[in-house]
Amino acid sequence: MVQPTTLGEFIVENQKDFPFATGDLSHLLTSIRLAAKVVNREINKAGLADILGAMGQDNIQGEAQQKLDVMANDTFMRALRSMGQVCGVGSEEEEHYISFDDDIHREAKYVVLMDPLDGSSNIDVNVSVGTIFSIYRRITPTGTPVTLEDFLQPGDAQVAAGYVVYGSSTMLVYTTGNGVNGFTLDPSIGVFCLSHRDMQIPKSGNIYSVNEGNYVHFPQGVKEYIKYCQQFDAASGRPYTSRYIGSLVSDFHRNLIKGGVYLYPTGTMAPNGKLRLLYECNPLAFIVEQAGGTATNGKQRILELQPSELHERVPFFIGSPEMVDMAHAFLRRYEEE
Repeated sequence: MVQPTTLGEFIVENQKDFPFATGDLSHLLTSIRLAAKVVNREINKAGLADILGAMGQDNIQGEAQQKLDVMANDTFMRALRSMGQVCGVGSEEEEHYISFDDDIHREAKYVVLMDPLDGSSNIDVNVSVGTIFSIYRRITPTGTPVTLEDFLQPGDAQVAAGYVVYGSSTMLVYTTGNGVNGFTLDPSIGVFCLSHRDMQIPKSGNIYSVNEGNYVHFPQGVKEYIKYCQQFDAASGRPYTSRYIGSLVSDFHRNLIKGGVYLYPTGTMAPNGKLRLLYECNPLAFIVEQAGGTATNGKQRILELQPSELHERVPFFIGSPEMVDMAHAFLRRYEEE
């Protein structure tokens, strides 16, 4: 019987492929792996513990903060602070970035941006949720306090990005710019094992993912693309199937494996889009491009955007390249009219 490759073994075996390989990034990914296992444990016992429901207050995004949001944020913060590779963290749950200024972090080279628990409002109905993370090398000198400039880097500067989906099985998927690999948690031994090597998104698919409840607020080009997806055409396999979970990680993960497109455009309810550039769009864009897919804001490649603020929102079109290209064609056509 062939022994599966564990995430720890895979990280060590491929350390030579990491940018600026010194072992620090390997240790950082190890701390994320540990935090993900802790969060997974808490999610799996959520129905038996007093961690369901809202905190009774909003986060910086103006969204109802869930108890599990706070738990996940605290868990990842502790894991990242416990090791000396990270000098600062930006989180969806924190208004400002968190700087690690004590001696152990003085020479730290990396900053982390994260959405600790994406889709947490779905947890009390047993729907899959996730964690998204993005890793950059700081650009200010080591030995000095981290600054906002270290976080406001374009997505092309990421050295690693990934997500964890907590579902019927728990998977950690990540890239360091040398392809995308997925690891499934074996709960019997508490170890992530390589299950999806060199993941590639199909060039096209038959799934479109969009919150059609916001249809009346969408730009005309998006409305027309949705109509196109719904029209019968045997040659192209339409109508496509509509699949929208409401947990970004879950929707993206399904489309990555099966082929599809995810859209969150601008609208009167979300004039700049709803999703956050730095810790939602950039990491998933890095992953999808490494898997052969495309991610844009409807006009420009996501990884080329220059961020201007920590919680900046952007429109988001991501998935199979042929499907994203078709959505762009509709956007251009109706923008010109």
